[in-house]
Amino acid sequence: MPIGTAVHERTFALCESLNYREWSGYYTVSAYETHHEHEYNAIRNAAALIDVTPLYKYWITGADATTFVNRVITRDVRKIAPGQVIYCCWCDEEGKVIDDGTVSRLEDNVYRWTAADPSLRWFEQNAAGLDVKIEDISEKVASLALQGPASARLLHAVSDADIAKLKYFRVARGAKIAGVTVDISRTGYTGDLGYEIWMPWNDATRVWDELVARGRQFDLHAAGMLALDVARIEAGLLLIEVDYISSKKALIETQKYSPYEIGLGRMVDLSKEHFVGREALAAEAKRGPNSGAKRQFVGLEIDWDDIERLHERIGLVPQIASTASRVAVPIYDTGDAMAVQVGKATSTTWSPTLKKMIALASVETRVAAPGTKLRMEYTVEAERHRVGATVAKLPFFNPARKMAAPEL
Repeated sequence: MPIGTAVHERTFALCESLNYREWSGYYTVSAYETHHEHEYNAIRNAAALIDVTPLYKYWITGADATTFVNRVITRDVRKIAPGQVIYCCWCDEEGKVIDDGTVSRLEDNVYRWTAADPSLRWFEQNAAGLDVKIEDISEKVASLALQGPASARLLHAVSDADIAKLKYFRVARGAKIAGVTVDISRTGYTGDLGYEIWMPWNDATRVWDELVARGRQFDLHAAGMLALDVARIEAGLLLIEVDYISSKKALIETQKYSPYEIGLGRMVDLSKEHFVGREALAAEAKRGPNSGAKRQFVGLEIDWDDIERLHERIGLVPQIASTASRVAVPIYDTGDAMAVQVGKATSTTWSPTLKKMIALASVETRVAAPGTKLRMEYTVEAERHRVGATVAKLPFFNPARKMAAPEL
């Protein structure tokens, strides 16, 4: 049975829909109201408060902490200074991605590491011979994501942190909210201006209450996973076990992905010393253009005129689900009767901001260039059809405010 997070008493009181899901053993709100429209609009137009406590969190310390982190991830952590955060992935010996997450370098040899899946055993296996301590703090530290264009002004109002100077993917330590000592990182999973707040588990409700009380003037809404799913697709952000499968859970070779195949090739630093999977990734990189990867992670814009025509033929207006789909859908080249499947769309949604049907997809490298015309399977009244889909550069949505100095 799932259990409640550190702020479950608060989220339960707000969840009129009783629409929950399980996330890493915790109850997580899918949508607070019967529809997630207001929550999505808060993310894009005001401020949204999202409980992301179920993330796995690890505390890495010791004289060899930096050496350990560099042994596991594909990026070079020595290139980041204390106070910085990086997004990264880590691989198995074959260069296939196990998981992705963030690493915050808090001091020279102090790190906070987040992961989607439990990673303690893998970390400990790769810490052999090193002076490093790895602590699972998932049940000790709560985390709240405050996202949206008004998020900086709200944080400025409730905390003593210098929000005006907190840059993208940086962290402010030792800030105070409602008398609670917290860390604030300028990070998130929405592709928008946003922050994540890290605090002791037992103090989380005090922080939540202060944000909610002061947030009324900023039109703050609690937001659930349905709204977050739409936002992260617009931002072109991966979701493990949906857009790619962890190599630990893959049943066949084609279910395993290298960083080059899921848009994370820029995070592979082959110039640094040995890290897990380096030899396999170096060999892949030598095979040719696009690092020799046979498939690529891309965005797709779906042809709305095609969707309308399919519905008109049978006397219907287009009926598009408001929630994002995580069901894989075949993608074909533009050959007519002899069309060949060239990949699959992994996450699909209607974008309320862009007014487009969009998808994240894994396709063969030969058809991965932006502007390439493809076809996507689309079902109307239980009958399968194909509609046009154009490869688009990711992210779909990338507002300047995400990285710019916030207006306070």
